[in-house]
Amino acid sequence: MAKRQKYRKRAGTLVVAVQLNLDTGGFTYRKWGSEQTCKPGDWIVNNAGDVYTVDRESFARTYRAEGASLYRKIAPVWAEVADHDGSIQTKEGLTHYKAGDYLVFNDEEGRDRYAVAAPSFEAMYEPAD
Repeated sequence: MAKRQKYRKRAGTLVVAVQLNLDTGGFTYRKWGSEQTCKPGDWIVNNAGDVYTVDRESFARTYRAEGASLYRKIAPVWAEVADHDGSIQTKEGLTHYKAGDYLVFNDEEGRDRYAVAAPSFEAMYEPAD
């Protein structure tokens, strides 16, 4: 793996998000090559047409409201380029990735993690330092 570096979201990149505040047990869906789980209170996010869910606590820590259902990711991420194909356990499920994709962490310790294809990551993020 390449060295993990700190990144921030590029200016002007907002997402549309709605919190799942319904009397429900949540739901499962298929994405990133595996089954994902959305729990009550989690967020359904539309990121430039890429729709997925984000854990409630993770969303609260990393996003800020910018308008009606519009949010900006304000927290930095730490990321490294994967040197081999693999999978990573997220809060929602298992995500499969390819060599060259980014392994992304919402905390410096690497606990809140996910994978993003290189073209998408590079369009959304820039080095923080």
